Amino acid sequence: MIIPYIDKHTSLNVLIEHVFPDLETFATNPEAMVQHGILTPKNDYVDEINQLLINRFPRKEVIYHSFDKTKEPSQQGEHEDLINSLTPNRFPPHILVLKPNCPTILLRNIDPSKGLCNRTRLICRRFNKNIIDCEITVGYNRGERVFLPRIPLQPSEIDKFSVVFTTTQFPIRLCFAMTINKAQGQTLEHVGIYLPGPVFSHGQLYVALFRATKAYSIKILLKHNVEKLEEKCTKNVVYKEILFEAEKSDVTT
Repeated sequence: MIIPYIDKHTSLNVLIEHVFPDLETFATNPEAMVQHGILTPKNDYVDEINQLLINRFPRKEVIYHSFDKTKEPSQQGEHEDLINSLTPNRFPPHILVLKPNCPTILLRNIDPSKGLCNRTRLICRRFNKNIIDCEITVGYNRGERVFLPRIPLQPSEIDKFSVVFTTTQFPIRLCFAMTINKAQGQTLEHVGIYLPGPVFSHGQLYVALFRATKAYSIKILLKHNVEKLEEKCTKNVVYKEILFEAEKSDVTT
């Protein structure tokens, strides 16, 4: 399963070639592409891989800029560059680069009855100034076409930014790669796991490894190695307290 770490550029290219061996074919047969994905713990790594792959993906790119607006109009000129550079959790980027038949993932619950839920994977079919024509690729609504509008999004109080603002953008991101947490509940035929650092929360490594239908379809690129152990090792994070509490609950019930 392990891809030898030579250097970041070389080894990451090997991982990408394993998961997405023929982007030309995937561009004409996107239904096959959605069975492939790269999983990694952090959004920064996700953005890096998605940028690499959208640049290699054939077809002409379409770029959408978000409209960012401060709550206090007097702060707009002073903070506009700052809020353009921010990408809060579960937000699309300020500059959204897409291409026909590229894979994306929905970031909000739009219409659950029609299959438009957070984590729903979509294929972009056609583009308009304020509407994107997409096809749902998972679940009971698979194959249905939907039209996504731009919607206003505001960071939660947990994010604690120095200025309150609203961004209006399409609620999707590229998903050649996605975070391990976003991949929960999904099944893929070919999985790449990119770990420049170890996982950081309970069960993440387990979730990543069990997204694939077969063990031989998984490839793992490790940069971080556990001290005093073999090179092909990484930390598995387990909070034993959770297991103890679950065990107590089973006993009492």
